[in-house]
Amino acid sequence: MERLQALQHWVAQQLGTDALDIAPASADASFRRYFRIASNQGGAKGRDYIVMDAPPAHEDCRPFIAVAKLFGDTGVHVPQVLAADLEQGFLLLTDLGSTTYLSALNEPDPNQSAARELYLAANDALIRIQQASRPGVLPEYDRALLTRELMLFPEWYVAKHLGLTLSDEQTATLHSVFERLLVNNLDQPQVYVHRDWHSRNLMVSDPNPGILDFQDAVYGPITYDLASIYRDAYIEWDEEHQLDWVIRYWEKARAAGLPVRADFGDFWRDFEWMGAQRHIKVLGIFARLYHRDGKDGYLKDMPVVMGYLRKVCERYIELKPLFHLLEALEGK
Repeated sequence: MERLQALQHWVAQQLGTDALDIAPASADASFRRYFRIASNQGGAKGRDYIVMDAPPAHEDCRPFIAVAKLFGDTGVHVPQVLAADLEQGFLLLTDLGSTTYLSALNEPDPNQSAARELYLAANDALIRIQQASRPGVLPEYDRALLTRELMLFPEWYVAKHLGLTLSDEQTATLHSVFERLLVNNLDQPQVYVHRDWHSRNLMVSDPNPGILDFQDAVYGPITYDLASIYRDAYIEWDEEHQLDWVIRYWEKARAAGLPVRADFGDFWRDFEWMGAQRHIKVLGIFARLYHRDGKDGYLKDMPVVMGYLRKVCERYIELKPLFHLLEALEGK
C-alpha cells in the first residue's frame, strides 16, 4: 500500500495533477507491475499513461529505457519513456492500448485473415529490429546463458515439479542432447533478440504491433524470436500455418539482407532446434514460477509447451534420446 501511494504521488508530480484514476494494467512473471493512469484534468486530460512499478531491490529499469530507445530508433512501435525515477523504480510510459495479440487471436476468425495480418505485421517489425543489429550493444546470448536456461529443466521441472531424480544414464542423455542443441543455437547468425516475442507481449495498436517486455533483449540466434511467436506457449497453430508465416518471414528477411540460411530447410531446422531450447527453458521457468513464487497461472500452459518439445525431439534422430527420456519421465 505504501509503495502504491508513493507511485501515485510521483505520477501526480509528473502530470501536474492529483485528479488521476489508477487501475492495474498487467503483471508479468517478474516483480514488475503495470498500472494504467487516466488523467481527468490539466494538460494531460483525456490521455492514458502506463506506469511501470519495478522495485529496485528486484528489478533494474535501465535496460528497459536503453532497449526502448534502441528499438524505437528502428521505427517500430514501443512505449516512449516520458519520465523515470530509478531510485524508486518508477517509469511513466505512453500507453499502447489494452488489446494483446493473444486476446485478438482468440476471437473467432474462420479464415485466419486477421491472424495472418497480425503475424505478418509482427514479422515486418522483427525484421526492422534485426536489420539494426550490431555486436557489442546488447548482452550476448552466449553458451553460458543458454546453458543456464536449459538447466532450469532438470532443477525445476524434473526435480521439483515431477519430484523425480535422474539416474546417471538419464543425466548423461540430457546433457548430450543439450550439447547438440547448443552447438546448433550458437552456430546460427546473430541479431538482436527481443527474447519474449509472443502473443502476450505484442499489442494490437496503430501501427501494429505495439511491443512490450523487451528489457531482457540480447544479441543472439536469429530464429529465437520466431520460435517464441510461432511456437507460442499461450496459443497453438497447426504446422501449416507455422510454415506459412515462417516462410514469409524468411523470404522478407532474405530480401532485406539479413543473414538467414540460404536454404529454407536448413532455416526451418534451426527454427525447430531453437524452439526446443526455448521450450526446455520454459518448462523449467513455469515450474519455478509455481513452486518458488506461488504463481500457478502458467501450469495450464505446460502441456502445449511439452507438446512442441516432444514433437521436435521425435522428428530429429539427434534429439530422439530426449524424446525417450520425456516418455520415461511421464510414465508413458
